[in-house]
Amino acid sequence: MGNSLQEQLLKAGLVNAHQVRQKQTQRRKNKQQGKSEDEARREQLRQEMARKQAEDRALNQEREREAQRKAEAAALRELIHTHRLARDNGEVAYNFVDDGALKRLYVKTDQQQALVAGELAIVRQDHFYELIPAAIAERVAERNAALILVWNRPEEGGNAEADDYADYQVPDDLMW
Repeated sequence: MGNSLQEQLLKAGLVNAHQVRQKQTQRRKNKQQGKSEDEARREQLRQEMARKQAEDRALNQEREREAQRKAEAAALRELIHTHRLARDNGEVAYNFVDDGALKRLYVKTDQQQALVAGELAIVRQDHFYELIPAAIAERVAERNAALILVWNRPEEGGNAEADDYADYQVPDDLMW
């Protein structure tokens, strides 16, 4: 019985040659169509994997940006912490504004004079206020200027309004 089932059916007279050819043609078409369906499925999988990879890349970039922001914030916090000046036993109240609210910081007399002269600055670190030198305030301003609350930088070229009142002497005991 080396003959195929089609040949046996053809010899028995149950089918004719035309039906055998139709069946072979149909089988060939189905086989080709199956290949194209597989290719379509593969292409769909490739597209899905490419989309997933793009999403993963975007997510990784966002995570890297967040890690970079956290690292910069930690470095800035460390910079302020290592260069802050001690305000122990401050006897003079220095008033300033933070987010529309009047705040008070007790400092020493020489620190108050340095604040007025622009040699020191007040910065917000987390929920606390710190005094830092002007050189460090410059570095903080480069990274995040919003942290600096008070920094009386001397103006270059002078102020026209200040020149109008240059003839008047301000009393030494005047406190704001």
